[in-house]
Amino acid sequence: MSLVQEYINQNSNNISTEMIAYLANLELVAKVDKEVAQGIVKELKDQRTHLKMIASENYCSQAVQAAMGNLLTDKYAEGFPHHRFYAGCENVDMIEAKAADYAKELFGADHAYVQAHSGADANMLAYWTILSKRIQEPEIEKYGTTDPGKLSREDWEDLKKQLGNQKLMGLNYYSGGHLTHGYRHNVSARMFDCISYDVDEKTQRLDYDAIREMALKEKPLVFLTGYSAYPRKINFKTMRAIADEIGAVFMVDMAHFAGLVAGKVFTGDYDPVAHAHIVTSTTHKTLRGPRGGLVLCKEEFAEWLDKGCPILQGGPLPHVMAAKAIAFKEALDPSFQTYAAKIVKNSAALSETLMEEGIKLTSDGTDNHLMVLDIQSFGITGRQGEDALREASITLNRNSIPFDPNGAWYTSGLRLGTAALTTLGMGVEEMKEIGKVVKLILSNTTANTIAKGKSAGQKSKAKYTLDPAALSEAKSRIETLISKYTLYPELNLSILEKI
Repeated sequence: MSLVQEYINQNSNNISTEMIAYLANLELVAKVDKEVAQGIVKELKDQRTHLKMIASENYCSQAVQAAMGNLLTDKYAEGFPHHRFYAGCENVDMIEAKAADYAKELFGADHAYVQAHSGADANMLAYWTILSKRIQEPEIEKYGTTDPGKLSREDWEDLKKQLGNQKLMGLNYYSGGHLTHGYRHNVSARMFDCISYDVDEKTQRLDYDAIREMALKEKPLVFLTGYSAYPRKINFKTMRAIADEIGAVFMVDMAHFAGLVAGKVFTGDYDPVAHAHIVTSTTHKTLRGPRGGLVLCKEEFAEWLDKGCPILQGGPLPHVMAAKAIAFKEALDPSFQTYAAKIVKNSAALSETLMEEGIKLTSDGTDNHLMVLDIQSFGITGRQGEDALREASITLNRNSIPFDPNGAWYTSGLRLGTAALTTLGMGVEEMKEIGKVVKLILSNTTANTIAKGKSAGQKSKAKYTLDPAALSEAKSRIETLISKYTLYPELNLSILEKI
């Protein structure tokens, strides 16, 4: 008897469509490789028993997941709707166009490109869109064409020289920016002459006057803002004014806070789509969709953006675009605005509790879905704090703080987010309890002393000791908390574990 049939027999009066679909899918996988299927079930169990507080993660709906698991993955569709390099793309055309239309409606954008495979790809595509428009568009008079295929070898070499050495100005990785914003080890820093601005050393917030002064001096082609670990809102109207003053293209990476924009938490001066020339995003994180990327732009950039193939990528992922369409449609429901507002409310409650417990937060709080803890006072690194909290069933990530003395690997900080826990249904009281447990663990974690070698006698940046009594108490409190909020309650884990 199949497990699907066993489930139906046991639950004839309360059958879950989600459970049948999930179980049938796993049984198919198990026929090819049982360990892979079991790994998927173990991941479900792991996520049910740990608090997911990584700020870049969330839980998408089972409808979104189902949209990815189908034969659309077999279809090549280079190009864009109704302008493909392959035949037989009529159904992909409809799905991709629907996803793009939903995205435009959701964000109030002129144009949407939903093919980007990730946020990093979305940023690369945005950069090449800007470069292509900036360099090729004015060349009609000089070269007589903007088609590189029609240029002479000499003209093409001349054009490539002009394409290089452009300036990109973005938020420093150590101040909360992303790797793709010009971090020295990322390809963005090799594409451009990169200049980074930092948060103010004292307030740890953006200083718009200082940023403007730097921009006037450097005059970048691309003036970029957005973040992966900055806990405050950004005034995009002010930033656009700076971009206009220097004649730059204003680009925003809203990957982390796209759900707060879609959910109408960030509006007016704080809505990037209303002010930027081009906006990039992921479709997971606060937006609660599949892993993937998205680019929105003003109409003047649409022609260049739609040349993602062949500029940067080949075939898109039609099955993921289908999942994006479902996620955007879900976010258009009024309930999503309630959800987005609750994310920020929970984030505020958690940050206030942490500070009441004596934990320092960068910029002394948060305006969005995330916060960054400065844990130097505990005498441990971010890596040690991350591992100790994972032992206590709290999953988060270590993160650099502004001007971090421990660098990007060990770090001096921890980043926490509330989007996933809000999806589970947790509220302010749960945030208060979590904040107290975090303090319990951090205050009972000590760095080990290195016994041998050149570093003997120094404190380890990786090894630590966690008080067993504190760990036991923390795990018990987290288990009690989680027991009230089951991830994907429609899924019967006891049957799934029989795979």
